[in-house]
Amino acid sequence: MWIIVDHGMLIVVLFAAMVGLLELGRWLGVRRLRTDPTWDSRGVAAMESTVLALLGLLLAFSFSGAWSRFDARRELILRESNAIGTAWLRLDLVVSPQREKLQESFRRYTDLRIAQTRVSAAQPDAAVTAAQQAIWNEAILAARSAGDGRVAQTLLPAVNDMFDLATARYVAVQTHAPDLVFGMLLVILFLASMLAGYGMAGSKRRHWLHFACFVLSLMMAIYVTLDLEYPRHGFIRADVFDQLLVDLRASMK
Repeated sequence: MWIIVDHGMLIVVLFAAMVGLLELGRWLGVRRLRTDPTWDSRGVAAMESTVLALLGLLLAFSFSGAWSRFDARRELILRESNAIGTAWLRLDLVVSPQREKLQESFRRYTDLRIAQTRVSAAQPDAAVTAAQQAIWNEAILAARSAGDGRVAQTLLPAVNDMFDLATARYVAVQTHAPDLVFGMLLVILFLASMLAGYGMAGSKRRHWLHFACFVLSLMMAIYVTLDLEYPRHGFIRADVFDQLLVDLRASMK
């Protein structure tokens, strides 16, 4: 992914680029007025409005998509925590010593899921995969040893569900808007900045308040969108929801 992980640095770069393009647009407009004093800027204002409307539409769709993906990731953390907790409770159906062995495997697996989530959940981890395989093998053995089918009917689906949700979280973390969408958003942002500066050429002095409101409002919108899209790198964090797994692990006595 070509998006800069450090959102603060990205915003600084975009801020400088927008201010520079506003100044470039204004310089081009002033130059045009010098060569053609009768020039009418109403056509430029119409184009500027069109580009700004397209920019607003792209920002709205990007923000909506980022929020949906953020909410889906948060929901998956809750569902995985509940699935592990359900499977843990169903271990009571397993007789000793297999129950104690499965419980220890669950503790180790939950520790791995917490550690992996905090570092990076973007790729499957070999240790987590091995822990899943160990739990599944022990659960199969416990189901065969029970003989009455209760373990097979209750424990195995719960174990399978918590593994499926771990895979769903891998996919959710890797799911983002296509790079082309972000690229198009930036190109239109730059074009809108230059056209806005071009439209300000009719004024003898720079309107710094207009400059600041234009740039800062767009920067805030883009920053919040990126924070929602990558919620482990900025001010909007998904880490607070990891506490669900931490609390679950603390309850595994």
